[in-house]
Order: sequence, then C-alpha cells, then structure tokens
Amino acid sequence: MTHRTRTHSRPARGTLRVVALGAAAVMALTACAQDPVDNTPEAEQPAEGEEGEATIKFSWWGSDTRHELTQEVLDNFMEEHPDITVVPDFTDWGGYWDKLATTVAGGDAPDVITQEERYLRDYATRGVLADLSEFGDTLDLSNIDESILASGQMEGGQYGVPTGINAYAIVADPQVFADAGVEMPDDSTWTWDDYVEIAAEISANTPDGVYGAQDYGFNEPGFAIFARQRGEALYNEDGSLGFSPETLAEWWEISLRLQETGGTPSAAETVEIDAGGPEQSLVGLNQGAMSFFWTNQLGAITNAAGRDLVLLRHPGESEHERTGMYFKPAMFYSISATSEYPEAAATLVDYLLNDPAAAELLLSDRGLPANTEVRAEVQDQFAEVDQYSAEFLTDLEDEIVDGLPVPPVGAGEVAEITRRINAEVLFGRLSPMDAAEQFIAEVETATQG
Repeated sequence: MTHRTRTHSRPARGTLRVVALGAAAVMALTACAQDPVDNTPEAEQPAEGEEGEATIKFSWWGSDTRHELTQEVLDNFMEEHPDITVVPDFTDWGGYWDKLATTVAGGDAPDVITQEERYLRDYATRGVLADLSEFGDTLDLSNIDESILASGQMEGGQYGVPTGINAYAIVADPQVFADAGVEMPDDSTWTWDDYVEIAAEISANTPDGVYGAQDYGFNEPGFAIFARQRGEALYNEDGSLGFSPETLAEWWEISLRLQETGGTPSAAETVEIDAGGPEQSLVGLNQGAMSFFWTNQLGAITNAAGRDLVLLRHPGESEHERTGMYFKPAMFYSISATSEYPEAAATLVDYLLNDPAAAELLLSDRGLPANTEVRAEVQDQFAEVDQYSAEFLTDLEDEIVDGLPVPPVGAGEVAEITRRINAEVLFGRLSPMDAAEQFIAEVETATQG
C-alpha cells in the first residue's frame, strides 16, 4: 500500500498561518450566541399550507462565520426553489441542545435539525426524527460512503446523514522531532511500544518543558480506536459496551508508562494542558511533538503553533487484528418526523449535501464534504491546511474497515466520565483496572439506567 510522505506536502509557513486563522474561525463551535433571525420580511413569506409553497425551519449551532456562510447558502437555495422559504434557527453550541429540547417538547421542532452523534439515538428512539431512506426520490445519498452513512443508521432506519467527515489522529510537530534528533515515525507500521519509546526519547533530548507527547486519555474516541484495533468496540450496535475491562486497563497502563518515562508531563500539568483546548495544547505552544486531535482542528492548532504541522495515524494500526481508525461525521442533518413539509425539508438537505455551489461556500465548515464527488470538485478551493487534511483522509480510505455505531442514549455524559476517571489514574488514585471497572459501571448507568 502506498502512503504519501506528509512532511513534503505541507504549505509554506506564511501562507498556512493566514489560511489556518480563517479555518479556525470557521470551525469554532463556541462563538458568541445570537438570537435566531428570520431575514425574510414577513410580508414576503408564503403562507403555510398554501398550494405549492412551504416554509420550513432549519436549526444549527456555530460561530458567527458559520451563520453568515449558511445564510448565504440558504439565500441561494431559495432563489433556486422559490416555493420554499427557509427560516434560520441558530445559536451557539452551549445553548443549542436546551433550545432544541424545548422546541421539540413544545411541538415546534425544526423541519431540518442539525444533530451530533452523542444525541442522535436519543432523538431517533423518541420518534422525533424521520427515516431519511423514505425520501429516496428527493434525497440522493449515493455519493456518500456506506461506512459513513452507517453512522446515522439504527433500528433499520437512516435517521441522520453526515454533513462531512473528520478523523481522530495525531497532530505532530516535525520541528520538535528535528530538535530532538528523532526521526519521524512510519505511521503505517509503528506500534504502541514505538510511540512510548519515541515520546520518551524526544523528552530526554529537548529542553525542560518540552515533551514527546501529550496525554491521550481525556477523550473516549481515542479508546474507541484502541479497542477496535483489538477487535472490540466502545459501543455495540445495540448501544451496550463492547470491550473488556482488560482492554481499557491496558489503554491506561500505556498512559502511565508515558508519564513514568517522561514522555508526557506530570499529572497536574497534564490536567491544566487539557483544560486549555487545542490552541493551548503542547503542540500548539511549541512544547510537544505529538497530540491527539480531530483533523478539522489542524488549522487552529497550526495557527497557534505558527509553523507547519503534520498528521499521523494512530500507533498500532498494523499491530493487531484490524485497523481502528474511522471517519467521524462532523455532524448530521436530520428531518423532523412531524414536519408539515417533509419533501421540502428533504430538498434542502439534498442541496446542502450534493450541490457544488453550496459546497463552494461551506467548504470545510461542517467537516470535509461527505459527498466524495462534491469534495473532489471543490477541494482546490479549500484552505491549504484543509487540502492537506483531505489528502490525509483520502490516504485512509482503503484502510478504514467500518464506522462506529450510533452511540447509546446518555452518551453525552461519557466525555465527562472519561475526563474525570483519567485524571484519577494519572494522579495514582485509581489503578488502571479499578479505573476500567469504575468507567464501565458509570457508563452503563448513564447509558442504560
């Protein structure tokens, strides 16, 4: 299998810093909230129920930049579909889920709902979402990879369609490797033992305060990949846990080895670094060689670092039963099961997914386009850092076995459970096996209780 040499496919530093700033702004999910605004004058809106005309509501979260881009796309859509008026309904990430829950409970669910994987099953199993496979004549999903589509499937239905894709990978700083006199790894063959040894060697050969790696244990997607490499899973198709406590304990044992060999900082430093987010990561601050992040965060981290960074596969991808990495939907589009105008809603979703004009505006805003033909058509217009990420994802296509099943109801609590228990392990207050058993008990309570 042929792999691109990533260290030679990076853009020039000056250009990259400029484009990365734009990418970071576009992808921010926690910008200041705005009140939903309907920019269509009331007098111009078609009356609901009028023959051949429909007014639908589309909800999403994000930054001011996302709102502006999306409104431009909607304006173009309404020009092409004068019989459909789209009312925008947006807010920031922090207020989105409370607002959505309130509107659903009040019988006023948006017609097109932006979803996140941790909440998709909750809304689908409560009958809030329509089965998108019922809109086959309107909504074309043929150019979206089956493994990506599967991430929105449950109980025989397609309840969400991915807007775009990311992958959880290592963001690495070649300059720190060079300063330490350590060669960049062959990420198609390296093992977890290699990862620990390389991190320790970099820490030993760089000034105090510079480390080989940042702790990986605060984010459950990292464990999902680790478990998949061993033929297990974070969640089974039915929402139950699909891994052994021994596998989770091994994941934390490797984390402790990294800390003990000096490859990662102390527990106290690690907790502080994690709280700082991607831009304040070790790689973002030029204080580390490797950190695990989503590929769509590369622009923000590169901008913070002020120099070229590269993406690497997880260690262990060729070491065990199978590869573990997967394509994660950045978010999903769903349609309300109670929409008065479901065909109009499906027409909008089809436009957002499949129309090149929409993709030219949104670019990587909702992940790299899930429609592979559209992605190829607009890839030259991506910021250079996103072009590089797209190449990395393309390299992975033949290696990824399948996607993840839809997480169970209650999965939104698992991120905090993981973060809290990981800190207990790092501070030595829980052994890896005790931590694994506590994690299983708490997640089962959250997702099955």
